[in-house]
Amino acid sequence: MSAYILRRLLIALPTLFGVVVLVFLMVRLAPGDPAVLLAGEFATPETLEAIRARYGLDRSLPEQFLIYLGALLRGDLGESARSRRPVLEELATYFPNTLELAAAAILVALLLGVPLGVLAALRPGSGLDLGVMVLALLGVSMPVFWFGLLAILIFSVGLGWFPVAGKGTLAHLVLPAVTLGVNATALLARMTRGTLLEVLSQDYIRTARAKGLAERVVIFKHALRNALIPVVTVAGLEFGSLLSGAVITETIFAWPGLGQLLVGSILARDYPVVQGAVLLVAVSFVLVNLLVDLLYAWIDPRVRYD
Repeated sequence: MSAYILRRLLIALPTLFGVVVLVFLMVRLAPGDPAVLLAGEFATPETLEAIRARYGLDRSLPEQFLIYLGALLRGDLGESARSRRPVLEELATYFPNTLELAAAAILVALLLGVPLGVLAALRPGSGLDLGVMVLALLGVSMPVFWFGLLAILIFSVGLGWFPVAGKGTLAHLVLPAVTLGVNATALLARMTRGTLLEVLSQDYIRTARAKGLAERVVIFKHALRNALIPVVTVAGLEFGSLLSGAVITETIFAWPGLGQLLVGSILARDYPVVQGAVLLVAVSFVLVNLLVDLLYAWIDPRVRYD
């Protein structure tokens, strides 16, 4: 197992290096002069030159990249051009909030999507199956910003059950988590239904039923466990996507997460923060996929890491 983990981490290194290169180039080749954005429109040429020298913007791109890569290998992500705080402190302030929101959203998706998919698969062609698939189609098709605003109007403004925005109590987390997790819920419901229907048609399921096993044992011990591998794969990918795609939800609910930090940093051309945030998301995505691979062995004992 340890050899497998080490091998996967080594394979991930070229991916992370590619992310570093792409983000470095995209940020610096975007239109506009970051020195002007930092100093203001009416800054003197001397001030602009001083800012370029401070942040290394007066050097060539290869020199800037080597300087950044060397600092990155030392664990130094630089200093924010806006707040003058170390980038690691900025990320440590905002990333836990995004992690909390994404974890709550994927938990909502698992608690709702998987049971709904199981119920639909056990009664294919029924009204329940049709209803679940219609809801799943609506969930996949519904824009996140529209669902979030609708949830605020109904449950915050209309009924007063939950706060409109911000972060504090558990109640503040409910609407953002449901809004962010609605698409993942629909996707997991459809995936669970499809894979479980396929497993239920296998010969070993018919054999288990012919042996007189209780239906709940057949479903939950034999069928569902084998149907969960693709579901776990999709859930892992969705969790990684939620970490990087919570910008709209965080904006709607004024959730102080990494998405808001990243958008503000992009608009301000705050290079160190943009690079650090994207790199953090990439590392998180790689680690989530590694965790998903390790879960395979627990779900399906036939999987081995040789």
